[in-house]
Amino acid sequence: MRPTMRRSTEPRRRWAAALGITALVVTGGGLLGGPAQAAATASVAVDFPTHCIPPPIAGIPPIDGTTTAQITVDDATPQVGDTVAVTYTVVVPAASNPVDLALPADIMTPTGKVTLGGAQSGGVTVAGPKKNPPVPGKGAFPSFSMTGTFTVTAPGAITLSPGDYNIHTSYIMELDTPCTVTGPPAPVSETVVATGGGQVNERAVQLSAASGQAGDEVTVTGTKFTPGAGITVAGRDGDAQTGDTTTATADGSGAFTARLAVSDPDTTGIVAYEGGAWDAKKGAGPLAYTVTGGGEIPDGSQQLTTTVRAGTLSMTQAGDSVQLSGVDFGRGGASTGDLRTVTVEDFRGGPAGWSLTGKVTDFKGPGGARISADALGWTPSCATKPGSPSTCAAGSAGAVGSAGATLASTPDGAATGGEFTVDAGLSLDVPAFTGAGSYAGVLTLTLT
Repeated sequence: MRPTMRRSTEPRRRWAAALGITALVVTGGGLLGGPAQAAATASVAVDFPTHCIPPPIAGIPPIDGTTTAQITVDDATPQVGDTVAVTYTVVVPAASNPVDLALPADIMTPTGKVTLGGAQSGGVTVAGPKKNPPVPGKGAFPSFSMTGTFTVTAPGAITLSPGDYNIHTSYIMELDTPCTVTGPPAPVSETVVATGGGQVNERAVQLSAASGQAGDEVTVTGTKFTPGAGITVAGRDGDAQTGDTTTATADGSGAFTARLAVSDPDTTGIVAYEGGAWDAKKGAGPLAYTVTGGGEIPDGSQQLTTTVRAGTLSMTQAGDSVQLSGVDFGRGGASTGDLRTVTVEDFRGGPAGWSLTGKVTDFKGPGGARISADALGWTPSCATKPGSPSTCAAGSAGAVGSAGATLASTPDGAATGGEFTVDAGLSLDVPAFTGAGSYAGVLTLTLT
């Protein structure tokens, strides 16, 4: 039995190191908040365990603490096709200032993700302005908020949960402290109830990098814009547009590529839109972007530059056919084999992860006989090449079927990419007294 695969494609220095990181001393525990009821629309603050990793220069081990956060929206009862503005507020971060030296104001730039569930899955990229009050020595870190948008694509209850977040600091050194949700997803903080409605905005953008020094260029790619439309690519600081802009024209398929020089230190996100002004219904983003400073050349110095070109997301297969083991007429049972190894290369260099899914047709046999697609199951596995920024996760064991299932994936993050090998054990449950003969089905793999 042969499923055929198709591809679809010193003190000051030490203080600076400790201070620049914002990963810090655990502020204490707390009970985990439970998920909100599916139909509830009232926003609630939730607690969830968080794992924060300081930069190695700090000499501080990873910190496991509790974050308190709350998600709010501007519209809790949207229609399909509406754009919903999301605010992710970290009420109590998982850390505090570990040293006696105070931190100055306006050095922290937060970015993060909000996880969608229920009637709509995926994530919302959020970013906050570079703004914070001074933090006393050994004092608690302040609350901060990040904003973003998503387009409603399905009716029903859509849950919103706090996701991973990162605090970038620009104080003597440029450093990041990523904080991830332990045992995701975090509890639900907000639920919106969507009803059927208008046209869905499917426009999307991706960035070649999530941060850069002042003046660096970032490659912005977009899809599903209006073919031939003029596109503005611009930096955002919350609800305001910054001085970083460029233009492009969508091709016949609605795609475009633009290079945006980001120099404004207030830029915390990047959007692309049609028309003369930002309109969430005719645009995409914002995607989080951090300006890390730089650009100043001291007297007697020479600035050296180079370019690392962003690549593509691709996959290859070790073959396009699998011979499953035979079974006896009258007895049936498991017809087994192994998926041809799939190699995934993510050389885009942006913040997006990827997902590899599969679906299978019915197995056709002699005389019109069939074995249902739901009879094929798999047990996925995935290995990450050392040095890769991302770590892949295997999908769940179970049925593949015509509806499909996830074979492997990597999450979105501040830095993603790498090389991965994906395998799976296959098992077709053949019913007893299935007609004798050869049966074949087509397993289609899709990488997005």
